[in-house]
Order: sequence, then structure tokens, then C-alpha cells
Amino acid sequence: MSLLQRVLSTGLLVLLVTEFGSSTTLTVNNGGQWGDWGDVQFCPPGFHAYGFSLKVEGKQGGGDDTALNGIKLYCRDQDSRSTSTSVASAMRWGAWTSAQFCPGSARLTSFQLRVERPQGIGDDTAANNVRFRCSDGTVLEGHGLSWGDWGSWSSECPRGICSMRAKLEWPQCIEDDTALNDVQMFCCAPGQIAIFVRSLCVTESQCDMELLGTVMLHSVLEN
Repeated sequence: MSLLQRVLSTGLLVLLVTEFGSSTTLTVNNGGQWGDWGDVQFCPPGFHAYGFSLKVEGKQGGGDDTALNGIKLYCRDQDSRSTSTSVASAMRWGAWTSAQFCPGSARLTSFQLRVERPQGIGDDTAANNVRFRCSDGTVLEGHGLSWGDWGSWSSECPRGICSMRAKLEWPQCIEDDTALNDVQMFCCAPGQIAIFVRSLCVTESQCDMELLGTVMLHSVLEN
């Protein structure tokens, strides 16, 4: 008998079911040096990323350039019947570019970052553009700017990308702004469900909350 079946057979009241799981982190070797890592932005449970768009500030001439300011992932469920968006923390400059999507049922599996090296006394922009590779081999290049160089590709996610976070430098007032510096992507993992239960009781004070265990659902993200 599975853990879930044992829990249900006890007659306990299930209070909360939360999906989580360990996942592989995708990184690149050329991320910018400024800023801080923001919170992880997740696709909904059972969804994976299949497209993206970038928030980009155009060239400012004699002004302070920031180039890439944010990344938005487009997510859909396994049957491609419903979609949602998951947005990384984005800075205030620039505008969202048109979205790009993997063909058919393909999903995003790896990425590459274009980053300008530190310019010394010059104007720094850090990250300028992003490429993603789809599970069918298609490469999608963002509508970013052209300063800097492309680094190496990240490793790949066999099940696709399901979450991300960005390294952002907050506004520097009269100093040089760089906005988005680096990105990490996180692979979809087999579903893992934590079941929190409490026994039926007369008063709240008599209720004991406990974590009974986890159930691995390896088929959650299988096609």
C-alpha cells in the first residue's frame, strides 16, 4: 500500500497538498558581476516553459544604457490546453519585446547569454540578449541588443525548464546602471507531494499537525 493510500485509509483530514521537488539548476559562465539574485519565479505545477520575451531598453545615445532589463517565460500544461506566464523580476527601463515560442509541442531546455564585459570608466550594460534551445533543436534568439559576446550554452533539462530567477542591479541614482546581469533556469523535476494532515478533533488545540511523508509521482511531467 502506498503512503498516500495509507494516509487516506486512516480517516485523517488532509489539510494541504503542495507540489515541490528537487531540480537541476542551469547556469552560464559569463554572467555579469553586479546586482543581487531575486526570487525564483515558477511555472504553475504541471506546466513547463515553451516561449519567452525580453524587456529591453534601446540604445540611449549619450545617456546611460542598460540593455536587457527582464525575461518573461511563457508556460503551458502537458496537454498544451492552457497557458500562463511567469515573469522574472524586471527593472523599470525599456519595453517588452514580442514573444517567441518553440514549434509544436516542444519546450525550452537550455539557454545562452550575451553579456558585455566591464567597461572600466565606460558605460556598462552587462546582459544584452538571451537565446533558448527547444527540445526539438530549434534555437530562439531574443530581441535584445548587440553589445558583448555570447557565452557557452548551459546544460540541458530533459523534462524542460519550469522556473527561473534573475540577478538584477537596482537603480544606482547618478551612477552607472546595468539592470539585468545574469539568469539561472531550473529544470522540471518529477513531482513530489508533501502531505500535511491532522487528526479529526473537537477543538483546534487538540489537533496535531505533522508531516507524514512524501510521495514521488514520477509521471507528473511525463508526456
